[in-house]
Amino acid sequence: AVHDGDVYVLEVNPRASRTVPFVAKATGIPVARYATQLLLGTKLADLDLTRRGEGMFFIKAPVFPWARFPGSDVVLGPEMRSTGEVMGVGWSFGEAYAKALIAAGMSIPVTGGVFMSVRDRDKGPELRALAGALTHLGFTLHCTTGTHSWLAENGIPTRHVFKVREGRPDVVDHIKNGDIQLMINTPLGRKAMHDERAMRLAGLRYGVPCITTMEAAQACLAAIRAVRADELRVVKLQGIQ
Repeated sequence: AVHDGDVYVLEVNPRASRTVPFVAKATGIPVARYATQLLLGTKLADLDLTRRGEGMFFIKAPVFPWARFPGSDVVLGPEMRSTGEVMGVGWSFGEAYAKALIAAGMSIPVTGGVFMSVRDRDKGPELRALAGALTHLGFTLHCTTGTHSWLAENGIPTRHVFKVREGRPDVVDHIKNGDIQLMINTPLGRKAMHDERAMRLAGLRYGVPCITTMEAAQACLAAIRAVRADELRVVKLQGIQ
């Protein structure tokens, strides 16, 4: 962190400080202890490398400090921005992903409105399946002009909303009014990121999750289904290792 020209070191992070513990818990194999034993002369054949927890899902999710830095945008870049990680464990991908999102501080909506604005290259079968599934689950889709027109051509009903500076009420107004509980926005290029910054900041302020890739949107759909099906259960790590 840099403050008034001074650089402050918040953490010195040696390698294997996050991934190795995650892998050890997910597999039941004490990786760090075994690595030490190998360095001291033990052979791989002498170690019990049988994995536990077969058939389960273990998902590691980053924790971002957006709320602690007012005005910071949620768009990711090449630099490291996460300040921690959490692990979700479940018997299905949706259950594990839902637990990871909740532990990372994200609220998972099960009803309400979903804002969708995606770039042209994301307008295809995956978007049609995603939008159709959300509609089937009872969500109301709020879309900007391009996404609205594309989904209408594919037989999926949506509500048209304005981008910021296109007209009022715009997407930020809908967020403030509580009409939107989830945002799916895949910006294209720096201009789009800049134009949609107000929307993402409004979502951060009012606790509306913002998803910026189609892959994450599909994973979030699985999490929503798991929550609605009441699949989230407590899993003891000691019970699977």
